[in-house]
Amino acid sequence: MELDLTPKLPQKVYGGDGGSYHAWCPEELPMLKEGNIGAAKLALEQHGFAVPRYSDSSKVAYVLQGSGTAGIVEPEKDEKVIAIKKGDSIAIPFGVVTWWFNSEETELVILFLGETHKGHKAGQFTDFYLTGSNGIFTGFSTEFVGRAWDLDESTVEKLVGSQTGKGIVKLDASFKMPEPKKEDRDGFVLNCLEAPLDVDIKNGGRVVVLNTKNLPLVGEVGFGADLVQIDGHSMCSPGFSCDSALQVTYIVGGSGRVQVVGADGKRVLETHIKAGSLFIVPRFFVVSKIADSDGMSWFSIVTTPDPIFTHLAGRTSVWKALSPEVLQAAFKVEPEVENAFRSKRTSDAIFFPPSN
Repeated sequence: MELDLTPKLPQKVYGGDGGSYHAWCPEELPMLKEGNIGAAKLALEQHGFAVPRYSDSSKVAYVLQGSGTAGIVEPEKDEKVIAIKKGDSIAIPFGVVTWWFNSEETELVILFLGETHKGHKAGQFTDFYLTGSNGIFTGFSTEFVGRAWDLDESTVEKLVGSQTGKGIVKLDASFKMPEPKKEDRDGFVLNCLEAPLDVDIKNGGRVVVLNTKNLPLVGEVGFGADLVQIDGHSMCSPGFSCDSALQVTYIVGGSGRVQVVGADGKRVLETHIKAGSLFIVPRFFVVSKIADSDGMSWFSIVTTPDPIFTHLAGRTSVWKALSPEVLQAAFKVEPEVENAFRSKRTSDAIFFPPSN
C-alpha cells in the first residue's frame, strides 16, 4: 500500500466568539492513525476561555503565538496557574486537567501533539469537558449530581444549565481570572526560544531538545520533542531515528523543501512545505529539509522520551565510520572518488549553510 505522507493543514472542529479548536484528521492524514498520533491547535481570542478538560492522550503543548494563562491540575494535587508565552512547551500527562485563557489582544495559539495508542480513537484526541453543554455534568441526572456534591435541586440546575457554551467561551472583560504564580512554571514549562541550545551552527541552524533532563514530565508523557530553526537556504542533514520512533513535524515558520526516502531507496515524499502544515516521517525513513530564503522552523515530537538520531552527513555520520574499502566496494567506485566523498563535511554540523 502506498504511504501518503503529504503535509496537511488542520480542519476546524468547533468554535465561536471566544476562539476555535482545529485538528488534523486521520482520514486526511493516514499516518496519524497508522502511528497512533494526535495533532490539534487551540486558538483563543481576547478573553477567550477554554474550559477545564482532560484528554484520553498524553500531549506536549507548544505556544505558537501570543501569551496567556494556563491552569494545570494533576491528580490529587493543587492547581498550578502558569503564565505562558510564545515558545513555551508544556508536557501534559494522562489524567491532568487543564484550562487556557487569553487576556491579551493578540490571539493565543497553542499546538498539541501526542500519542493516541491508549485513546478512544487512533490518530485523534478525545477531550472530556468538566463544564459546558457537553460537560460531564450534563450526562448525570440532577439526583446523582445533588447527592455527589450535597446540593439542592435548584443549585444543581444552575450548575448544569448556566454554561451553554461548548469547549470555548468568551468571558466578560471585567471578569478576573486567577493570577499566575512564577514558581508554578518550575518543572512544567520550558521555553524553547530562551533555553540553552543543544546545537548551534553559525549561519546554519539551531536546536533545542525537550527530554527528561530539562523537562522531567517528558518521561511521563512518553515522548520527546524539539524546536529546530534553520537559516535561509540552509540544509538539515539527511537522518533517521535509530530507535524506531516516528517523527511528527509541524512547520512553525518560514518555508522550504523536504524529501523523505523509505525502503528500497524509494523517495516517498518530495514537496514544498510552509508554516501551518504538519507531516509524519515513518520509522527508520530518512528525511532532509532545505529552507527557502526566509529560513524555516519546526516543532516535532518523536515517539520516545530520549530520542536518538543517526545523521548521514557530517563528521559523525555512519559514512565516516565505515572503512574506505567497504565504501569503495559498496559504491563500486575508485579510491579517489571514495576519498573525495569522505573528505567532505568534516565538522560535527547537522546543518549546512549554503555554499558561497
